[in-house]
Amino acid sequence: MKKLYLILVFALLASMLLVACQPKATEAPVQEPTKVPEPTEESCSSPDVFCVGLVTDVGEIDDKSFNQSAWGGVQQAADELGAKINYIETKDAKDYGANIDLFAKDGYDVIVTVGFALGEATGMAADQYPDIKFIGVDQFQGEAKPNLSGLIFPEDKSGYMAGALAGMLTKSNVIAAVLGTDLVPPVVAFKEGYEAGAAYVNPDVKIISTYHPGGLDVAFTDPEWGATTAKQAIDNGADVVFGAGGKTGNGALIEVASHDGLYCIGVDTDQWGTVPEAHPCLVSSAMKLITPGVFNLVKMAKDGNFPSGNYIGEFGLAPFHDFDSQISQEIKDKLAQIRQDLLDDKLDTGFPPED
Repeated sequence: MKKLYLILVFALLASMLLVACQPKATEAPVQEPTKVPEPTEESCSSPDVFCVGLVTDVGEIDDKSFNQSAWGGVQQAADELGAKINYIETKDAKDYGANIDLFAKDGYDVIVTVGFALGEATGMAADQYPDIKFIGVDQFQGEAKPNLSGLIFPEDKSGYMAGALAGMLTKSNVIAAVLGTDLVPPVVAFKEGYEAGAAYVNPDVKIISTYHPGGLDVAFTDPEWGATTAKQAIDNGADVVFGAGGKTGNGALIEVASHDGLYCIGVDTDQWGTVPEAHPCLVSSAMKLITPGVFNLVKMAKDGNFPSGNYIGEFGLAPFHDFDSQISQEIKDKLAQIRQDLLDDKLDTGFPPED
């Protein structure tokens, strides 16, 4: 029933106009976004030139999180596959289709679109341009198209590990999550998993979870709200805060870092490398291994074995970095066992919600 529910949720939300580690798994450091010269139409149309374009959601390429991690996978394709690459930042949701068309009409071989909100536009483009391979990051495919692969992740499992870590680290027995919009199922998955993981290791823990009240146009680009919401949670006793919402979540991490003795947990990528301002509190990050996921799919497209439907990426916690000596072996062993149990589907992450 849960699988059917999940498919129905994604199918319904995709139609809405408003909704656009293995143990010790690590993700390659995300490179800083660099605008590169756009390949010419002639070069991309040549069979000897392999071109990859990326279209962001409104979260911007340098969000230090989701979009930037996907761009890192495209940059890796340039470094290792010799691909000519470029990106387009979407400023308004109504431009999704037009931005995809810019790459398609220039003869790009692979187009990566980032975020759940681009799912409908990506599917339409895949129908219109059958010779182009499309990678939809965080875009669940209810019906497979031969030239479209949805790169999806078990965010609930990654969030579960983050919650378990928070539940074992808290001294006040109060933890918090500062989140993007609940219009995006992966954000809901992070939140539900975080709460379930914390409760699993610490049944007495109190959890303060807050979604951004705005829509997709602002929910992931509001660090001021993220900081204010984190401060409110801290004032209510939270000593571990999970930030899962692009720049909004980053604002929460940076706020926590300004308070002595608190922990924060990042999201999507290893944010130790992307949000250095959070180093004083950043114990780990709940990772979706986006960079290798994007690169692997681009490589498969180039090699001629591109998968259709859904391609499930990996998950895990980022290294503890400067906090490694503060994390007991008992906690590390417990997290390793939890991860294995999650891989074996032995734990209930609470996602999708029963209601």
